[in-house]
Amino acid sequence: MAYVAAMTFRPTHLLAALLLLAAPAAAAPAKPKPAPSAVLSVESLLADARIAMSKGDVERALRLAQSAIVADPARATSYVALGDIYAVSGQPEYALSFYEAALQIDPQEPAAVKAIAALDKTKPSTQANAAQ
Repeated sequence: MAYVAAMTFRPTHLLAALLLLAAPAAAAPAKPKPAPSAVLSVESLLADARIAMSKGDVERALRLAQSAIVADPARATSYVALGDIYAVSGQPEYALSFYEAALQIDPQEPAAVKAIAALDKTKPSTQANAAQ
C-alpha cells in the first residue's frame, strides 16, 4: 500500500508551487543595490565621533574622525575634529599636528586657530610644572 501511495504523489504540484513562489522575483528585473553615499558621509562620521567622545569612547571617536579624513582629505574641519579628540584625551602634540594640518588646507580655519591658541595657553603651565 505504501508503494501505491507513493505512486499517486505528483511532483508536478510541488514544482508548480515552487515556480509560483519564485515567479515574482523572476518576472521583475533585479534592482541594483543603491550605492552607499560615500559609505558614510563626513558629517555623519564626525557626528558619531562627537557622540563617542561624549560617551567616553576615545578609541571609537579617533577611528571615526580618522575615517572622516580618509573620506574627504581636503576638509579642514575633519582635521580639527581629530585634533580636538587628541587634545581632550591628553595628547597635545598629536592635537597640534592635526590643527596645523587643518591650517595647511585652510589658513583661516577659525576652529584650528582657536584650538592652537588654547594649546599655547596650557603649554607654559605644563612646562613650569615639569621644572618643579
